[in-house]
Amino acid sequence: MDPISQFIADWKIPIGAWGKEFFDFLTTNFSWFFDRLSDGLKSLLESLIDLMLWIPPVVLVILIMALAWWLQKSWRLAVAVAVGLLFIINQGLWRETVETLVLVVAATAVSMAIGVPIGIWAAHNPRVYRVLHPLLDLMQTMPTFVYLIPVLILFGLGIAPGLIVTVIFAMPSPIRLTYLGITSVPKPMIEAGQAFGATKRQLLWKVEFPSALPTIMAGLTQCIMLSLSMVVIAALIGANGLGKPVVRALNSVNIPLGVEAGLAIVIVAIILDRICRIGEAK
Repeated sequence: MDPISQFIADWKIPIGAWGKEFFDFLTTNFSWFFDRLSDGLKSLLESLIDLMLWIPPVVLVILIMALAWWLQKSWRLAVAVAVGLLFIINQGLWRETVETLVLVVAATAVSMAIGVPIGIWAAHNPRVYRVLHPLLDLMQTMPTFVYLIPVLILFGLGIAPGLIVTVIFAMPSPIRLTYLGITSVPKPMIEAGQAFGATKRQLLWKVEFPSALPTIMAGLTQCIMLSLSMVVIAALIGANGLGKPVVRALNSVNIPLGVEAGLAIVIVAIILDRICRIGEAK
């Protein structure tokens, strides 16, 4: 190494040590908060999983099939959903699929509940978006495995940390697309609403939100796909679901198990994507 590079390397900034001190401070002073949050989320998620597993699998398949038909008015989609879920039952991966569905739906719901209001706020306040923009860029370019480290330190192993890391990973998508949808509303529509005396709240709910809904729904489908991908990775920190058989298959080079779990993940992803799309009813 040349002298200049060696000098720079010798004066290494101790960013890693600072990070350790920061997390030590959090775990020392706020471990009670993280423990209670983790325990509460764990109880809620496990209750939902137990409820879905209490329902006979075939009955739950029929309910999901009916939901698909009700949302999309497509009997072909309903039949495809039923065939896909019955295939998962046939492969012996029903429990893992239910655990994955609960985690994905919960993470998507939380991400949308947080992301959509933040996106609306950023669309109406340029200063907020200027602050959020680099943070969203950082969150969307950071490797997925990096998210596991702080969550593991603060919350430990289990299903609750899997939910938390999934929410953090998926949330930038609804924020960005909600911002894009609101800022893309044609100005003549807003001016027409103002001309009729609409308040800011009325403009939001009756003009901006309906116009931006397709873009917001695109954020929903992206959020679902991101949640599903992170739920699989979160198996490394103890989150149950289809990620566990994938990890077992990798560790033991079990090709049949890997193929079965991989197909189950693809089926779940396609089902969730098709059900949540709008404007595709046949």
